Amino acid sequence: MSEPAARVEWTMTGGIADVRLNRPEKLNALDDEMFTALLRTAAELRAAPDLRAVVLSGRGRGFCAGLDLNAFRALAEGRDFRPADSDVRAAELGGDPELTRGQRAVLGFRDLPVPVIAAVHGPALGGGLQLALAAHIRLVAPTAMLGLPEMGWGVVPDMAGTQLLPRLVGPDVAAEMILTARRVDGTEAARIGLATRVVDEPLAAAMELARTVAARNPDAVRALTTTLAAPSFAEGLAAERAALRTVTGAPNQREAAAAALEKRDPVFVTGAGNARS
Repeated sequence: MSEPAARVEWTMTGGIADVRLNRPEKLNALDDEMFTALLRTAAELRAAPDLRAVVLSGRGRGFCAGLDLNAFRALAEGRDFRPADSDVRAAELGGDPELTRGQRAVLGFRDLPVPVIAAVHGPALGGGLQLALAAHIRLVAPTAMLGLPEMGWGVVPDMAGTQLLPRLVGPDVAAEMILTARRVDGTEAARIGLATRVVDEPLAAAMELARTVAARNPDAVRALTTTLAAPSFAEGLAAERAALRTVTGAPNQREAAAAALEKRDPVFVTGAGNARS
């Protein structure tokens, strides 16, 4: 688990990983250490055999205000603002080495084999919003502020936001948000499809939802996560068929059905050999 001083802290209880960005004095702004911590955390979560759901949030007054101000100073001075990869190799922490570290940090959470639920309050701007876009579900406070301000600094979003945002809000709304650097509150975010739901207490609601997910057949949850990530309709249909073959008749599926018939809580097992090959 993470050390108390880590940029990202996480603990796991009952299969639920409680992941928190931990730079509250800077509104959890993204610096080199934060990028490294995000990559390392995603790698640790991928390796956790009992993982059933992830709740991603930020400590303090906001989710994440985006890139550290020093990066924008570098932009103004013509220096490279992107974090260096010299201290962390892509092969060690996962991800395509052709991607930037920011892209790998976002996609590391998007590609986890279980649902990721983002609990968003306060600012979620730039890289912070792009990190939230990696989640399967976003629960957002009505007073949250979401946006991609990169155009105001003369650059484009570069942490997969240009690809993830249009899939949620449509290409026209995404283009308007990025080009104008317009920010939306939680209520508008839900209206345009950027937020799943608006809730007064996002973290509490996210943990409650994660507990519901953790009570499901973990084999079915992982299969569904893979199916939802299919890049095309045809591949999604194939993933559905594969999921059905893998899950149906396996021990955890039989336990889920028996528990439903007997009106009791199911007792699932994790590890190799539970799903069918």
